[in-house]
Amino acid sequence: MSLVIADISVSLDGYVAGPNDRLGHGLGDGGEPIHNWIMGGDWTSGDEPFASTGVDRQLLEGLLASTGAAIVGRRMWDVVDGWGDKPPWSLPVFVLTHRGQPTESRGATTYTFVTDGPLSALEQAKATAGDRNVLIAGGASVVQQYFAEGVIDELRLHISPVLLGAGRRLWENLGSPLPGLEQVKVIESPLATHIRYRVTPHGRTFDYDSAPHTVGASPQAQTDWPEIVHH
Repeated sequence: MSLVIADISVSLDGYVAGPNDRLGHGLGDGGEPIHNWIMGGDWTSGDEPFASTGVDRQLLEGLLASTGAAIVGRRMWDVVDGWGDKPPWSLPVFVLTHRGQPTESRGATTYTFVTDGPLSALEQAKATAGDRNVLIAGGASVVQQYFAEGVIDELRLHISPVLLGAGRRLWENLGSPLPGLEQVKVIESPLATHIRYRVTPHGRTFDYDSAPHTVGASPQAQTDWPEIVHH
């Protein structure tokens, strides 16, 4: 059974990017520390991606291994220029947009541009992903749209120890009533606190205990969210 997972990195005060996010500077002014856990420490735009280490690397590798398709917003895709000629992931990506264009292939990654709304993108992503998970990868407005639709099964939040004070906020426009959250697990590293939540949006009850992805119930769950390793 696949899950719809919103996975996103935020500052401690709830921003996914600083002010003035733009092409070549996708995390805005001062926003790079939000992704330090992914990059393995301090970095600047243009550095090679995904140099994470330790439990951060385990989490990232597990996430990518369990994902069959991803959904991102057009703004996010634009400000990172589609992640260049060598995308950091090798999977089908569906881009929510009002401006249609032909499907693009960059290495093993395909980008399909969906103009008929978030539920259509989700339906296509699920059909492509098969029994693997669908990743709602951002930006903030895309995560908000899927929360408002009540279709997210799980939230994985990576909180970086940085305060931005301004930028693109995550916690708004989530729909009404607000989704319910049940904390499943917390993993710490020097660069982020990783929190995994089960989501019960709009009163929808998800029978998580009967699903094969319950923590400790399947090899994928163990790979996707590793046990805390103390050194």
